[in-house]
Amino acid sequence: MKHVYIEVLKPDMIVASDIISDNKLIYPKGYKLTSRAIERLSTYGVKSIRIEDPGYDIEEIVDDAPPKAASDSEPSHFEKIKDSEEYKQFREGFIETVGGLKKNLNDIVEKNKPIDVDDMIGDTLRILSSQSSTYSVFDMLHNMRDFDDLTYTHSMNVAMICNVFTHWLGFKPEQIELATACGMLHDIGKLKIDDAIIKKPDKLTDEEFLLIKAHPLEGYKILQPQKISDHIKLSALEHHEKCDGTGYPMHLVSQKIDGYAKIVAIADVYDAMTADRCYREGLCPFKVIEIFEQEGLHKYEISYVMRFLECVVNTYIDSRVQLTDGSIGTVKWINKQQLSKPMLQMSDGSFIELAKTPGLKIEKIL
Repeated sequence: MKHVYIEVLKPDMIVASDIISDNKLIYPKGYKLTSRAIERLSTYGVKSIRIEDPGYDIEEIVDDAPPKAASDSEPSHFEKIKDSEEYKQFREGFIETVGGLKKNLNDIVEKNKPIDVDDMIGDTLRILSSQSSTYSVFDMLHNMRDFDDLTYTHSMNVAMICNVFTHWLGFKPEQIELATACGMLHDIGKLKIDDAIIKKPDKLTDEEFLLIKAHPLEGYKILQPQKISDHIKLSALEHHEKCDGTGYPMHLVSQKIDGYAKIVAIADVYDAMTADRCYREGLCPFKVIEIFEQEGLHKYEISYVMRFLECVVNTYIDSRVQLTDGSIGTVKWINKQQLSKPMLQMSDGSFIELAKTPGLKIEKIL
């Protein structure tokens, strides 16, 4: 066993003792590290860990203080985030940037203002660059679900999710910025629809639903004369298309749909389902992932949606969750065959494999 700084860790090293930070188990003994897992350690402020001797020389440290035991009385991970200075700064910057986005979008629609993409996404990129990792962005957005806004806040959320998503896909910096802009402008067509319909708490009439379904074409018409990337225009037009041809407005199949529009489509659906709305509360991310698994994998670019769901699930490792029977556990291991059904450690120390317990599901993240 060696006790080492996280800076010298490499993928495939084996954790030699439970990694605990702020009374929270990060990774258990025997866990094989990945590059993402190593990155995640820094987000929890972990400076050093014990690993099994890898068989070659690495820098050791001397501090052998034993880790603290976990405590159920400790605040949850998300409670700590809400109390953090990082979250307060993120929220302040987010609200201010949404205000600027609202003005920009309305100027584009009402005054035909020329779009300066770099200027438009600049504040959003600065907010994202202040985060310690891509995972922390989802931590922040998880705590920002109290905005009941179907256009401006949603557009900001989708822009941020597209940014993180394309990081996960390994895109180049300029492609990531383009994806951010695609997400930010994808719903601009909704500004042509009566706000009373957009925010209607009751079921839409058939006529109202047809008006809502017209927003991709309206958005494309608004963006068409602008001197911007065609990917941005096509993301507005095609973000409701599905790879199996069941989407709208043109019922395109996979090979006909713009690649960036495919990314926006996944980010758009995830945000729409997890965010609070005037007519319902946001769904638990694990419920959304289950819906994707049951109904949506064939509707989206498979390599994109699987990468997205795997990474989203990984952001919730070691989070406390409440199950449908009211019991509380902590997400410990991810089941790659059923991402919505991880293994949990319960408060009594026992483990539950949700994939083997029909009827028992994660109801909410605490």
